[in-house]
Amino acid sequence: MASEVRVGDAGAPRRRPDVSVVVVVYNIPRAAPRTLLSLSASYQRDIDPDDYEVIVVDNGSNPPFDRSAIADLRGNFRLVRIDPAPPSPAHAINVGLAEAKGDVIGVMIDGARMVTPGLLHFARHGARLYERAIVATLGWYLGYDFQRWSMQAGYNETREDALLASIEWPRDGYRLFEIAALDESSVDGWLYPLQESNGLFLRRATWDALGGADERFDAPGGGFLNLDTFRRAVELPDARLVILLGEATFHQLHGGVATNAAVDRLRSDLVAYRAQHQAIRGHDFKVAHPKSPPTYLGVLPRPALARVVRAALDPVWPNAHEVEPPLGAQFDRALWSVAPPVRPTDATVAKLVRLAQQEFRAGRYDAVAAIARLTRAHAPDEAEPQRLLSLVGARIPDDPPVIGPNPEYHRALAEAYRLLGDDTRAQAEEHKFLSYGAPSGAGRLVRRVVARSERLASLLAMLRYPFSPATRRVVIEDLKRFRRS
Repeated sequence: MASEVRVGDAGAPRRRPDVSVVVVVYNIPRAAPRTLLSLSASYQRDIDPDDYEVIVVDNGSNPPFDRSAIADLRGNFRLVRIDPAPPSPAHAINVGLAEAKGDVIGVMIDGARMVTPGLLHFARHGARLYERAIVATLGWYLGYDFQRWSMQAGYNETREDALLASIEWPRDGYRLFEIAALDESSVDGWLYPLQESNGLFLRRATWDALGGADERFDAPGGGFLNLDTFRRAVELPDARLVILLGEATFHQLHGGVATNAAVDRLRSDLVAYRAQHQAIRGHDFKVAHPKSPPTYLGVLPRPALARVVRAALDPVWPNAHEVEPPLGAQFDRALWSVAPPVRPTDATVAKLVRLAQQEFRAGRYDAVAAIARLTRAHAPDEAEPQRLLSLVGARIPDDPPVIGPNPEYHRALAEAYRLLGDDTRAQAEEHKFLSYGAPSGAGRLVRRVVARSERLASLLAMLRYPFSPATRRVVIEDLKRFRRS
């Protein structure tokens, strides 16, 4: 049977809450208090304390969960104890869903997961974006690696405590990203399929459509219960997945059935979990694929932003080869192009485009913008110069352009004018290149402007370009003097 005790600094909220959060706890006296602190009104941002409630469901802990852990937390907390309790958290989730008063209900199947400070604010907004919004957070492990591997390297509760102290948690909850790694179900999960969410928020009507958690998943820890719940939610008619960009859950060590199991034991457990899923659903478990692209909501702290960029360019999700990459199968990282650029049919334009692309690959974007504008003026309908301008045109906003000390810019522009047959302007740019910073007359190289090695490379490169004979002679003489110096 279930017994309920209400505790907290204000008891029940003064009005019906918008959001209810169901947190299941079982024998985690060290981890649960941090999780609940991270859900308190002193930690969560941009949401009024009376706009949400937290329902802590003690799934038969022995000894019972200590109610004093939430007695002093700011906000509206309720404690419900199930005793006796089944080994699976499925029934505890359903008890929490029945107790919830909010229209938006979040479920945290594992009460050992701390959260970020904007979780409830963005979850509430995300759930209201669509009639059947499926609001999901990515899951992370504290300790830089899958925790079962970290534990083999000596990671323990003492080291985890020290790690949290090193970021001065809970001063800034977003610093959790600095000391964590994405868990197995969330690897590259912003851009690749999620398997589950340990902070899942749905409208009450959507939870009703699901029928709550399926209590046939009765293995300790739930087996594939959470994966099954997420998949069924995503596959509901008209479901729209909303991924919270910079909000997440962070798993603490606590000896979890799956999260902290030894590698060999987990392998055998997964066989049993898959067999149970097969028996209940009649098919093997497969990762859910949303019917429409996900909606992204929230802010991205810098550590999380770095992971998103890496996921887009260099995914590590083991099955990334099975789906189309986020930027497309033909994305060219060097040219930042989603499809191979079409080669111009005009020979001169083709050479100009090749020159601009060469400068782009070298990261000399001032030159790219200038050459692309020259090319566009010569061939207004050519696609590639316009694409390049859309990326780097902002580097030269002024007319005439304001360019700082940049000899490579003038070298590239000289070649572009030479290709266009404008020898007068080509020679002017060549002279600018050669005379940068010269104390007396053109043609003298000033090694203080650029590093010696860079200047030597530039002079050698100039010998490959179709400059005028006079300019080539100047370059050769300067190269001789440079080598003698």
